[in-house]
Amino acid sequence: MAKPPSKRKKAISASSSDDTPPNNLTQEENPATATITVTAVEVPELTEQEISDRLHLERKVERAFFEAGKALAQLRDRRLYRSTHRTFEEYCRDRFGYTHRRVNYLIAGSVVFDNIVTGTNCSQNEEVDETGTNCSQNGEVDEMGTNCSQNEEVDEMRTNCSQNEEVDKTRPNLSRILPTNEGQVRPLAKLEPQQQVKVWQRAVQEAGGKVPSARIVTDVVQKIMERTRIPNTYQLGEVCQILAKDNPELRGKGGCWAIVSVVNNFSCSVRVWDGEYAVGLQHLKSYDYLPSECEQMQVICDRISRVYSRGLEESVQKFLESLGKLNRAYLTALEEKLLKVLESEIRD
Repeated sequence: MAKPPSKRKKAISASSSDDTPPNNLTQEENPATATITVTAVEVPELTEQEISDRLHLERKVERAFFEAGKALAQLRDRRLYRSTHRTFEEYCRDRFGYTHRRVNYLIAGSVVFDNIVTGTNCSQNEEVDETGTNCSQNGEVDEMGTNCSQNEEVDEMRTNCSQNEEVDKTRPNLSRILPTNEGQVRPLAKLEPQQQVKVWQRAVQEAGGKVPSARIVTDVVQKIMERTRIPNTYQLGEVCQILAKDNPELRGKGGCWAIVSVVNNFSCSVRVWDGEYAVGLQHLKSYDYLPSECEQMQVICDRISRVYSRGLEESVQKFLESLGKLNRAYLTALEEKLLKVLESEIRD
């Protein structure tokens, strides 16, 4: 019968080296010889399979960006970091030197990459089948456009794509031109999957049938927006920075982050910690946060607003206002702890 996974139990033991209690005291009565044991919270150890999977995924993180994003998502979702680190953010910083935002960009970039591969394959009527053979004329390919070669290593075809800006010089094919770094797909993250495919194909054409740079992709996105005559490109839920400039109505709000709640033709209604304001487009600057980061900021905004509206001491209000000027999409451990304390105060 297979032995179930063990659990770690941390204990601290301290005792005296003298076996004879002085002054005729029993061991229980004598603190010098008493043994103290402190048991920590039990954490399930990684199984042998999980250890193997973690090492395999860590190797993938150090390769192409789309493989890194997929591997990081698995490491996060399966909590394969738990044997060495308390949080996923700490693990990524210590193991790979990645910031919280860098990890989010890689994960989002891998999703965009798959959308481009899948969508481009489906648009190529003459060279498409269910296994994505249009991405390889000399090997077996899975539906993600990856050269499997009948083994676990699924990156051979994609690695070829990343090492060659022009996959087939004699016969350019949009389905063969794939992104080679995360920056090239970052401008596409906020678009719908179908739009991502169209913008990428257009960018490939702009680059002369080669892998387009991030600048070219960004230019194509902007051209499409101009062509559709959308004066306001902000989206509901997007996080922006307020640029007060010479606007007296925004006094005290310069540098604060705000969440777009209403999109008008040439202005937006935005939420900050103490209310809602109508702000012209010239007074807003997007933080270009990922959708997941925007959702995090909405939750933080709601929490700060609830506490701020209770009119606590001035020092507390100043602390909440400082949270309203953060240039990151998360709270530190200390900020989170302080905010929870304040939330408990208003519930009592």
